[in-house]
Amino acid sequence: MTSFEASAGRRCHNVVNPLHSCVYFAPELEEELAALGLERGAMSYFAGRAAPLGPVGAGAVTATFHNFNHEHVERHIPAAWTLATPESVLAARLRGAGRTLRRMLGKEALASKEMTQAAELALYATEACRREARPLYAANACLPVPEEPHLTLWHAATLLREHRGDGHLAALAVAGLTGIEALVLHNATGTAPTSATFMRTRGWSAEQWAAARGRLRERGLLDEAGDLTESGAALRGEAEALTDRLDAAPYDHLGPAATARLAELAGGFTRVLRAEGAFPAVYFGKG
Repeated sequence: MTSFEASAGRRCHNVVNPLHSCVYFAPELEEELAALGLERGAMSYFAGRAAPLGPVGAGAVTATFHNFNHEHVERHIPAAWTLATPESVLAARLRGAGRTLRRMLGKEALASKEMTQAAELALYATEACRREARPLYAANACLPVPEEPHLTLWHAATLLREHRGDGHLAALAVAGLTGIEALVLHNATGTAPTSATFMRTRGWSAEQWAAARGRLRERGLLDEAGDLTESGAALRGEAEALTDRLDAAPYDHLGPAATARLAELAGGFTRVLRAEGAFPAVYFGKG
């Protein structure tokens, strides 16, 4: 894949991914999971995203989600599976996704030829994804493809998201970054959620955050003020470039024209979601 094609693949991912991740900020998914008996918040998130793996323990969730404090995960997993089975969670998250997309995009968009084409293109892209060393992608790839086009698109967006995400964790491992260190380095770009938000949602203490910053300063990746150094920026760039290479296959499979068309279609839907307030303001400013 050429550098142009790699950047095109990343741009396509950036507008396809929100079609999956919008469910994490919408009330519908939590409502569906709460009806099963799961706690709102972290438990629902962990269970909803991990359900394709089966009734796994906290270790598997920590490993595959990467930037959450393991003790935080342990507070919710495997307890979630005593309240709801993975199978019931999978059904609930599909209902939640359907309700979210229907409310935010509207019935006309869901029934449009553009939705059908986007679903077909995204699903075609996933044909080139590989299961090896991609646990979250591989688990989701075993799920049946929904019949309704908007749910097909959501499913395909999930596969593409987790495929890239699994590859990104490999790139972070090559960079020698732990989960919390990756968060601190990302936070230092100034285009990420605040450190307080990261600590609250990922379960890290202020002491753990400060220790991670200290380790990054020792490596020369942050300066004394906690800002990115040239070395830190370079390391982030290398990790993103490696992620692009590891995620090249689906967009190579699509080809430049179809990749651009998928980005155009998904971008249109994502703009509507954004206008409807589907995401926190910082979501589209991530570095």
